[in-house]
Amino acid sequence: MSQAQQIIAIIPAAGVGKRMGVNIPKQYLSINNKPILSHTLGAFLKHPKIDKVIVAISKEDEYFADLKEIGHPKLIQTIGGAERADTVLAAIEYAQSEGYNDAWALVHDAARPCITHVDIDLMLESRQQFPQGAILAMPVRDTMKRAGGRNQIVETVCREQLWHAMTPQMFPINALKGNLINALQAGAIITDEASAMEWAGESPGLVAGRPDNIKVTHAEDLQLARLYIEQHERNVE
Repeated sequence: MSQAQQIIAIIPAAGVGKRMGVNIPKQYLSINNKPILSHTLGAFLKHPKIDKVIVAISKEDEYFADLKEIGHPKLIQTIGGAERADTVLAAIEYAQSEGYNDAWALVHDAARPCITHVDIDLMLESRQQFPQGAILAMPVRDTMKRAGGRNQIVETVCREQLWHAMTPQMFPINALKGNLINALQAGAIITDEASAMEWAGESPGLVAGRPDNIKVTHAEDLQLARLYIEQHERNVE
């Protein structure tokens, strides 16, 4: 594998985040007077080994044009699709139309604003160990319970070898594109990029990341993300 291969960060940001219970897409909620998406984009735009950052937004998006990052020379905007897999695929196809045909695609949730350069570096370094691609993840620490239909415990699940999937998730761009297309055509349930690779018979690597790389899903996550971001800013990498 050539280390000269380009790195494209893809930020799918076409979702509306209905679980937040707010009137705007959650990626535009503010943390310390800056939208969540700005925090996320900034981490990748400032990383010296990221060649381009492609953000895929909804065609009805009314907020992206107001972001300060919009004029950054590394940032490319495109339109996403109805589901996450469609949005990632649209970003990949746009990247390839711009000549990035042999790149690595580093896909990251728009609503994970606490991502650090430490974790991005871990993912980039993982290409040596996992040439098939890998995801950032965290080993499960808590006792896991499986529930029945009435929210009652059916069994305790062994947590050994269980991991929480996170992002970034990084794969060779051509392999990810082909597997996303084929999995979608087959009607497979694709919840993240790794699931498309798994569907195709690949075994992506697991890279242990920081526990503060949280996804803002519920209203209470905002305050926690704010605390993490402030901590990161005090300890500038």
